[in-house]
Amino acid sequence: MEKREGNDRKIVITADGSHTIYVPGMDEHYHSVNGAVQESDHIFIRNGFDFCNYDPLHIFEAGFGTGLNALLTAIRSLHGRPQVFYTSVEKYPLEDAVIKSLNYELFTGEEGSHLFKQIHDCEWGRMTEICRNFSIMKMHADLVSDEIHGTYNLIYFDAFGPDKQPEIWTAEVFRKISEITSPGGIFVTYSSKGDVKRNLRQFGFEVTLLPGPPGKRHIIRAVKI
Repeated sequence: MEKREGNDRKIVITADGSHTIYVPGMDEHYHSVNGAVQESDHIFIRNGFDFCNYDPLHIFEAGFGTGLNALLTAIRSLHGRPQVFYTSVEKYPLEDAVIKSLNYELFTGEEGSHLFKQIHDCEWGRMTEICRNFSIMKMHADLVSDEIHGTYNLIYFDAFGPDKQPEIWTAEVFRKISEITSPGGIFVTYSSKGDVKRNLRQFGFEVTLLPGPPGKRHIIRAVKI
């Protein structure tokens, strides 16, 4: 997730038992308090990754955050066919101590714990093969001010909400996203606000509202026309 943060972050347990991070200065969590793993799996894996038929599959994530979306994608790719190339942008990478305190291995087992460590240990700015069918490049960059390069078939849009970080949800950012999304490419996000739908439609996406995870009525999946 793209985020502002200080040293006051707190790890909290969400309703499904998985960790998220709370930022008091923003009064915001990295994931849903109704279940971090549950939310990520519902939005980005089942309604994003599983919906795509591209092989190879190029994924762009805004932003990396705890690495949970990347972890779940890597696990899914182990048991699937597409060769996944995953690019994630993050302006404020988390400290190693915070990463090591997260409990995602309780949900992903020994295999997931190993993948999580590899994902976080790999060098920033370089595409690195993590496991069968999954490679990742973590980019230390600002989605608002930096240029985005490449063409992607699937967009995970996981910034803090529009009311907390409005600069990430502007028409200009959605123009950038549209320019890097392939025709027929998929965009998924947890926010279903009217401005988000309008910006997506303005830049060539066909928008669909889908049922959200616990605690959220709707999410957005959009297809680049």
